[in-house]
Amino acid sequence: MDEESLLLSLELASGSGQGLSPDRRASLLTSLMLVKRDYRFDRVLFWGRILGLVADYYIAQGLSEDQLAPRKTLYSLNCMEWSLLPPATEEMEMQTSVVKGRFMGDPSHAYEHTELQKVNDGEKVFEEEVVVQIKEETRLVSIIDQIDKAVAVIPRGALVKTPFGPIRVNRTFEGLSSSEAKKLSSYFHFREPVELKNKTLLEKADLDPSLDFMDSLEHDFPKGLASCSSSGSWSIQMERGNTLVVLRSLLWPGLTFYHAPRTKNYGYIYVGTGEKNIDLPFML
Repeated sequence: MDEESLLLSLELASGSGQGLSPDRRASLLTSLMLVKRDYRFDRVLFWGRILGLVADYYIAQGLSEDQLAPRKTLYSLNCMEWSLLPPATEEMEMQTSVVKGRFMGDPSHAYEHTELQKVNDGEKVFEEEVVVQIKEETRLVSIIDQIDKAVAVIPRGALVKTPFGPIRVNRTFEGLSSSEAKKLSSYFHFREPVELKNKTLLEKADLDPSLDFMDSLEHDFPKGLASCSSSGSWSIQMERGNTLVVLRSLLWPGLTFYHAPRTKNYGYIYVGTGEKNIDLPFML
């Protein structure tokens, strides 16, 4: 775990009033080093913090040598003891989509949802109200996965695709230039590409296959809007005397990405309630 990037992430998040005490920072740094060792991860990222009514979930992710392989996600309530979460599924997302409002902060908490189910009684078919229980841990898995797919960010050039091997951290990456750092096209979604597969050969002609193998942020618009303002679903700002570029998601408020141009320093952190801004298309 990179101590400098962790502390910078926490410092940026503290701007929203959600900072950590020095003791908790120390616990976090020590425990994540142990997580990396015990699970044999290539690297560990402190993903962020989902704020609950009773307690907060601290989230970390472990990456394998292939940087785009499915990540392992862990959570902690005290920054010391970590529990591995199961992989997200489409069924989980459908099941938890009916749950609204804040997280409790108790993984065993069960939300109750009433739904109509068709029941066969001989030749007759009728609808019956059934109470379905949804565990908060299942909701946690689903929300983290949705945030990852929508707003996890990495700068162009930070990863490199080798012709025969996995996608690796680019050891020669020295940061974006100051001019590149101000463009959304210089940032990618940190996941397997979705939109790239739909591009024509002509559109792919200017792309470098070793670097441009993920979807760019420049075409991020809320569903239903083909185009809107130049920043779409993001705000982009230069801070600290133009030495730091900061991207903030408007779709998932609480997600902050940072990069110091001409350095290897970059990262993202989520600190929020785990609630999506469904009103974004009406705000642009």
